[in-house]
Amino acid sequence: MTQKKWLTKFSAIATAGLLGLGMTACGAGDTEANSDKTRIGVTVYDMSSFITAGKEGMEQYAKDNNIELVWNSANNDVSTQASQVDSLINQGVKAIIVVPVQADSLGPQIASAKAKGIPLLAVNAELNSSDLAGNVQPDDVAAGAQEMQMMADRLGGKGNIVILQGPLGGSGEINRGKGIDQVLAKYPDIKVLAKDTANWKRDEAVNKTKNWISSFGPQINGVVSQNDDMGLGALQAMKEAGRSDVPIVGIDGIEDGLNAVKSGDFIGTSLQNGTVELSAGLAVANAIVKGEDVNKEPVYVMPAITKDNVDVALQHVVTDRQKFLDGLGKLTADNLKTGDIAYEGIPGQKQP
Repeated sequence: MTQKKWLTKFSAIATAGLLGLGMTACGAGDTEANSDKTRIGVTVYDMSSFITAGKEGMEQYAKDNNIELVWNSANNDVSTQASQVDSLINQGVKAIIVVPVQADSLGPQIASAKAKGIPLLAVNAELNSSDLAGNVQPDDVAAGAQEMQMMADRLGGKGNIVILQGPLGGSGEINRGKGIDQVLAKYPDIKVLAKDTANWKRDEAVNKTKNWISSFGPQINGVVSQNDDMGLGALQAMKEAGRSDVPIVGIDGIEDGLNAVKSGDFIGTSLQNGTVELSAGLAVANAIVKGEDVNKEPVYVMPAITKDNVDVALQHVVTDRQKFLDGLGKLTADNLKTGDIAYEGIPGQKQP
């Protein structure tokens, strides 16, 4: 080999080595990348509108509290989420937050995390395990009952409805469905024409609702959707069919859902502010890592949103969002102390 070729090869090897060092210093799995920060892993079922807002809240809380987030989305696939948790365990993160795809999943991963002393928490959706380090959940039964009561009141206690469900087997679908059924039991003159999942997806709900319109036509008097995104899909389908008279109710209080309440396209929703709820989940995880005294199982109770209070909800979610984010760290810390992790000053919420 000539000296020139040898120098060229040596330079390439050296450059590759330096690049490798750079990737190791900044890459996933390097526990020394930000040694002054608490590294907490997150895996969520999918990047829905709710989760997208929640990610922003977690990032703000992380920024305010010297936390490094390692973020993953499972695209609604259980095996993908299991692999992500395995990876987070191998990376040696200090805690793991899971917004699960399904309640009956991740058993081996939960056991592995516990064996290695890594707290694993379920946030927003339940995991059926007694080995969780924390459990930060919305009261989905109450939210389902709340939306069904709104619809029953609008219909005067009688009529025909269709129900859009979340992913079957997930705790959100199961528990919101329980709440809906509890209220339906009080109204024998309200008939469920059909119910089916649209997997929290707006586009799937459009198609599902179009099929129901084809099957039932003018018999449909109301749409009860287990989240806002699906309700918005139903709204689109109804408008395309010329049915502007069908009341729709949702849950979550995402931006488009709140705007639908303001315009009158929705009769109401229940505010599950992902920014607030997921921030609370991260705060609980951080407290557990630091050995602080904290309620490991706080419950998020969703306030009802109607035309009467939607403007304040819109300020927090949309119009004054940066101001709301700027105060999120203090709000979250205060809420952990009072125990009301959903409080954000919405009219109708009681001061803790």
